Amino acid sequence: MKIALISEHASPLACVGTTDAGGQNVHVDALARAIAALGHEVVVYTRRDDEKTPERVRIAPRVTVVHVPAGPARKIPKDDILPWVPHFAKWLREQWLFDRPDVVHSHFWMSGLAALGAARDLGIPVVHTYHALGSVKRRHQGAEDTSPADRIEAETRIGREADAVVATCTDEVDELRRMGVSRRQARVVPCGVDLARFNPHVPTPRTARPRLVSISRLVPRKGVATIIEALRGIKGVELVVAGGPPAHALHHDPEVTRLRWLAQRNGVADRVTFTGQVARQDVPALMRSAAAVVTVPWYEPFGMVALEAMACGVPVVASCVGGQKETVVNGITGVLVPPQRPNALARAVQRLLADPVRMSAYGIAGADRARARYGWNRIAMETVAAYREVGVRLEATA
Repeated sequence: MKIALISEHASPLACVGTTDAGGQNVHVDALARAIAALGHEVVVYTRRDDEKTPERVRIAPRVTVVHVPAGPARKIPKDDILPWVPHFAKWLREQWLFDRPDVVHSHFWMSGLAALGAARDLGIPVVHTYHALGSVKRRHQGAEDTSPADRIEAETRIGREADAVVATCTDEVDELRRMGVSRRQARVVPCGVDLARFNPHVPTPRTARPRLVSISRLVPRKGVATIIEALRGIKGVELVVAGGPPAHALHHDPEVTRLRWLAQRNGVADRVTFTGQVARQDVPALMRSAAAVVTVPWYEPFGMVALEAMACGVPVVASCVGGQKETVVNGITGVLVPPQRPNALARAVQRLLADPVRMSAYGIAGADRARARYGWNRIAMETVAAYREVGVRLEATA
């Protein structure tokens, strides 16, 4: 098959951990490579955000990234891309008139609009993955949600018009039902993990004192503030916070400034280290250096950090939200705690660190679960099966 993946703001070539670059970038990159490894041709379409970037970049056998000229050729916040989506769709349609994919898989809601705008008149089936839903974001962030006003309405339309929705967890399917999207439209295929990179087979020297590691984009909803506040009740441990801008630019970042102030106010500043941006290849070693990886966002469509830590054989303490409720098996591969509850988090971490046998058991079980369920080869096969199901259904109704 010839497969088009659309990821308008999240390029596989972006540096993960920077603004608007996170799990979706990793997901699209890994999914494209895994699908291509099954013998398919994959083209990833993303918005050109640098005038020096070539139009086409081959990143793996049978995988090409195409930079679409839609809007200014510079980085702009993803919430400002919407006015350029019709240009994105028009460019795609003109390309596909002469080089038609067998299926289009859009990632994130603006990509869904572009996919439907380009593919509908050409009769190309469209499969969509949201990665995050505006209704959930608005529920948790309220007035701080910077999404365009018509995002939720657009996401509902995408769910109804796409030929299928590939959701990353059952929470998302339930939310779509509340939005009026039929459950028949959706099938759950979780995110995957690179088992060659994230595994427990590389020994890493432990630190002088137990280390907690948090890896995420540095935005309030990721819950780093909750971990810092919890640190008051977790004696004798250090916290390493990875993500955000490069290390040399940390002092310019408003969220880092806020978190440092919070650490100072809670009397734990001497136990909190901000590393800034961490190269993707260095993430597994950082995770393996931890007694536990802590990831407690307010909400989380899937939660790749928890899965990657499990694959490394590291115990996980995660907030009981979204996809983390499915990847982390409470009391088996890690501990689930309520979000935005620093006291509950502190108690959970203290109990875990006081029980080395349980920590070891969680690490072993987490690595086993990651290998058994979340390898990218399996995720790619399930995704391609969804594509084929759509094709068969459309042929039957033609």
